[in-house]
Amino acid sequence: MSEQILLSHGSGGEMSHELIKNIFIRHFDNQILSNLADSSVLGVCPGDLVFTTDSYVVDPIFFPGGDIGKLAVCGTVNDLAVSGADPVYLSAGFIIEEGMEMETLESVVKSMAEEAYNAGVQIVTGDTKVVNKGKADQLFINTSGVGFLNPRSYNISSGNEIKKGDKIIINGFTGDHGIAVLAEREHLNIDSRKIQSDCASLNKLISKIVRNIEGIKFMRDLTRGGLATVLCEISRTSYYGVEIEESSIPVREEVRGICEMLGMEPIYIANEGKFITIVDRDEADDLLALMRTEKLGQHAAIIGEVVDEHPGRVVMETEIGGTRIIDMLTGEQLPRIC
Repeated sequence: MSEQILLSHGSGGEMSHELIKNIFIRHFDNQILSNLADSSVLGVCPGDLVFTTDSYVVDPIFFPGGDIGKLAVCGTVNDLAVSGADPVYLSAGFIIEEGMEMETLESVVKSMAEEAYNAGVQIVTGDTKVVNKGKADQLFINTSGVGFLNPRSYNISSGNEIKKGDKIIINGFTGDHGIAVLAEREHLNIDSRKIQSDCASLNKLISKIVRNIEGIKFMRDLTRGGLATVLCEISRTSYYGVEIEESSIPVREEVRGICEMLGMEPIYIANEGKFITIVDRDEADDLLALMRTEKLGQHAAIIGEVVDEHPGRVVMETEIGGTRIIDMLTGEQLPRIC
């Protein structure tokens, strides 16, 4: 097999079959995918299905703590998980630029397979297209996901049950992913061991939370637009106000320093392994303790609460004792971050 991707790998002929067999099937193989049909027949359990899709164009495709393949799996798994679903099946679509090294593609595919295994999901169908050199940027991936809705989680994606006094909890440091990708892209002289992407599948942690804590009102992962944008969405749709404390938001000193240097704010930086939970105030401490027993929640913190005052707005108490209005991110602070 060629050591580089050629246009003929996307022709549907013999070279396409070799690519599928030698890379995709070798790493993704399972009983459903091995049929190689145009559509996969899934064993559907009783209950509501949840479906999501997303595309990944991150630049560069390899970064400290992850790569575009791991990111594609984690992002789709997390979109299902914060909607109250147990992720089960994924699809994977690849748009590959002619000339890409076969070894590079296989490294990405292997990363996807490992993350899917760790998350307990299967990649059961997919598609591959090859475009002329210069018509794409190495590799773009689309993943779609199917999961089964946990009966206890019907409202956590809508936030319809949010009320005054509910507490807001984040599962750890914010801003790691965006700054890790930016540093790699711009060749900043930063120790990659100190700032790595938080890219991770959150479904097992979220499942544990949902099984043990009854007062969960809302969940959302903090990707593009970061923490601030999600909080603004909550306040606008719930007709409540949100108050947060800057000093309570976990931010690594290295991330804070780079943000200050570049005139950015950590609360607007994208994450790929962070989510917020809004929970009944009486169960907030129990939830916090539970999250801190897990690796992906060991730095969890209560950062604020839902209030009656200033409905539709997010207000942050700053570290110097003042207050400021937090607005939704406008424009694109960091393009091609996921």
